[in-house]
Amino acid sequence: MLHAKRWLYLVHRWLGVLLCAFFAMWFVSGVVMMYVGYPKLTQAERLAHLPPLRPATQGPDRVLEPAEALQRAGITGPLQDLRLAVASAGRAVYLVVPATAQASPTAPASKAASPRRPPAPAVIDAITGAVLQQVDAQHAVASASAFAQGAAGSIQHLGTVDEDAFTHSRALDVHRPLHRLHLGDAAGTVVYVSGATGEVVRDATLQERVWNYAGAWIHWLYPLRGNVFNPYWTDIVNWLSIAGIVLTVTGTVVGVMRWRFAGRYKTGARTPYRGFMMRWHHVFGLVFALVTFTWIFSGLMSMNPWKIFDSGAAPLRTEAMHGGPLVLPAPAASVPALLAAASPNTRELRWTQTAGHALVQAHSPSGAPLVLHAGTGAPHAWQPGALAHAAAQLLPYPVVRTDTLQAYDLHYYDRAAHTMTGGGDKPLPVLRVVFDDPQATWVHIDPHTGAVLGRTDTHRRTSRWLFAMLHSWDWLPLLERRPVWDVVLIVLSLGGVVMSVTGVVIGWRRLGLKLRVKT
Repeated sequence: MLHAKRWLYLVHRWLGVLLCAFFAMWFVSGVVMMYVGYPKLTQAERLAHLPPLRPATQGPDRVLEPAEALQRAGITGPLQDLRLAVASAGRAVYLVVPATAQASPTAPASKAASPRRPPAPAVIDAITGAVLQQVDAQHAVASASAFAQGAAGSIQHLGTVDEDAFTHSRALDVHRPLHRLHLGDAAGTVVYVSGATGEVVRDATLQERVWNYAGAWIHWLYPLRGNVFNPYWTDIVNWLSIAGIVLTVTGTVVGVMRWRFAGRYKTGARTPYRGFMMRWHHVFGLVFALVTFTWIFSGLMSMNPWKIFDSGAAPLRTEAMHGGPLVLPAPAASVPALLAAASPNTRELRWTQTAGHALVQAHSPSGAPLVLHAGTGAPHAWQPGALAHAAAQLLPYPVVRTDTLQAYDLHYYDRAAHTMTGGGDKPLPVLRVVFDDPQATWVHIDPHTGAVLGRTDTHRRTSRWLFAMLHSWDWLPLLERRPVWDVVLIVLSLGGVVMSVTGVVIGWRRLGLKLRVKT
């Protein structure tokens, strides 16, 4: 028993020497991340920075219709995605992704499909029909200037990067290498322009960049990304988290064993430690042991270690739901007719195949898109039950029920745009289609556009509880009562900081003592 107790103390002591600085860093950076997230360009931001589409199509040169533009580009067959926007070098362009798994034959050779990158979209000039072959510095500057909408000063092209501190997101892989430009505006904004499409795909103000070094960048151990440690980053984070769990559990056991719940030590205290640091480390360690454990454990769960939350479920059969990939109707409503039916502030037209209908979504900077019939240009309205009937084709299993959510709940909710899970499309109301499959799948569908917003199953709902709930405390009754959420998390984090910093001091002294003894 004494031997086991000795090992318990030693494991906690030396793991503390190694990890308490990490704990302190995670607590402090976690507070920063409550208010400043990792840079991203949300859909709302992207649309807000696109120039209005109608003026760009009303010049002396006629805008090509989609079918004509595709013909000139040599793209045939069904499509996966088709958009029209003033999105590349300040010009109206069609961005096209063929329905096949391979990259478009008109896309630049450097952007062909590879094990690392998905296929890149083809970019077709909506006036000339020319296919974009290369995004050079001049093209990138023009895109950045259009993005700034007159708010920029002297735009500086800072070169190209494959990946840097603010572009580790795998969603950007299709766009690498990225052109990096400084807008010269009051916010000190840096934008990243796609090397494949010429679109601005990320922006980061000076404030975001500075705070991220004390926030997400250090919290997620991103100093180990983009260098020789990159292949081992996942394993490093996983094993540091596991070691942190062991440190927390052993510390809790030691702390409880040393605490006098009945009676006191000779000093009159319930803790045997006389020194200031040891005493407060003991007290704060006991008080904040549970929250420290849950945060370290949920941090490990965020990594989906060893794919424990992968259910192995078959992919959704979206083509079966929508009646196949997108095929442009003939005849089709013209671009001027579509824009005339839409808001003057429309920034993007997107053609979709949804539940058997060829549709066009007219996107403005705010609010839901206007949904138009691609053939006639008339507003489209869904027949009652049409989307639920189509959604039943997503899986080869019966539908248990279809619910209409009018408010957010524990599994479908929105977060602030800067947060890790925020900035996505979470409209209300939403349809929840519940399937009777082995994974107990739920699919969320936008009843306005017919878009599949996402799926969740038993594995992912477990991840929601073990990661999002325990790590971010995104429990709706708490999130909806800010600043209560802020106060709770900051107080708990500060307690963790005190526990960790006292551990750092104790560890430093212990390490110094050992080194002095050896010398």
